[in-house]
Amino acid sequence: MNLPPQICEALLEFGQQSDDELDIAETALILATVDRPAVHLESYRRHLQTLCDEVGAYMAGLPTPLDVEICHEALVQVIFRRYGYIGGEDSLDDPEAANLTRVIDRRSGLPVVLGVIYIHVARHQGWIADGLNFPGRFLLRLEVNSERLIMDPFLGGAAINTQSLRDILKVVSGFHAELQPKFYQSVTARAILLRIQNNNKNRLLRSDRVEDAIEVIDTMLLFAPKFTHLWWEKATLLARIEQIPKAILALEQFLVHGRGSDSLYKASMLLQELRQSSN
Repeated sequence: MNLPPQICEALLEFGQQSDDELDIAETALILATVDRPAVHLESYRRHLQTLCDEVGAYMAGLPTPLDVEICHEALVQVIFRRYGYIGGEDSLDDPEAANLTRVIDRRSGLPVVLGVIYIHVARHQGWIADGLNFPGRFLLRLEVNSERLIMDPFLGGAAINTQSLRDILKVVSGFHAELQPKFYQSVTARAILLRIQNNNKNRLLRSDRVEDAIEVIDTMLLFAPKFTHLWWEKATLLARIEQIPKAILALEQFLVHGRGSDSLYKASMLLQELRQSSN
C-alpha cells in the first residue's frame, strides 16, 4: 500500500478508537485524501463547521423542548436549500461521488457520503443521528427528545414515511419484499465509512482492477481492524490473481482474528488448498 505516512498514521489512530469516539466527518476527510493526497483539508473543515454554525443559528431562540420536525427542518434548510446538497443520478459509477472533499466541492454525491454530512451536523447540535441498516439505500434517523424521523440524504434530506420506505424496499429487493425490524437498526460510524469504501472497492472490481481493490481493503483494515471478514475478502482476491503467498498470509490473519465456525472452516480448507498449490 502506497499511502503517505501521515494518512496511514491517522487511519491507524482512528482504528484504535471506539465507535463512540470516532469522528465520522474527520475520518471521511482523511479517507478522501487517499485519492487526493495533495488536498488541504482546512477549507473543508471550515465548511463543515459553517454548516454546523448555521444550523445552530437557525435554531437559536426557539423554545425548548425541541421538536424533531423543527430540527429536521433546520438541517434541510441549511444543507439542502441554502447549500444545495443533493444526490446525483450518475453518482454510482463516479469515484468522486464517494470522496467527501469532492462532494463538498460539487454539492452532490453518494447518499452515504451526503449522510455523513447530515450526521456530523446533527450530532454537533447534540441531536442523535444514525445511519440505518436499510437495504440498498442509505437512510438516516434523526432523534430529538425521544421523537424520531427518518431522512433520505439523497433527496435533500426529505422525511420518509412508512409507505415511502415500502416503495423504496420493493424497488431495491423486489415486489414481495416487506419491511423488517432489522432495517431500522442503527449502524456505527465505522460501518458507514466502510460502506463508502465498499463503493470504491466494488467499482474497481467491476472494472477488473483487482489489485486496486485490494489496496482499498488494506485502507479499510487500518481504521476497522476488528472487521476480520476483510482479511477473508483480501485473501480470496489475492488468490484470484494468483498471489498465493500473500493470500496465505491474509488467510492466516483471518484465522487468528476471525469468528464463526463456518467461516473458519472455509478459511482452513482454502488455506490448505493454497499451501498445496504453492508446494
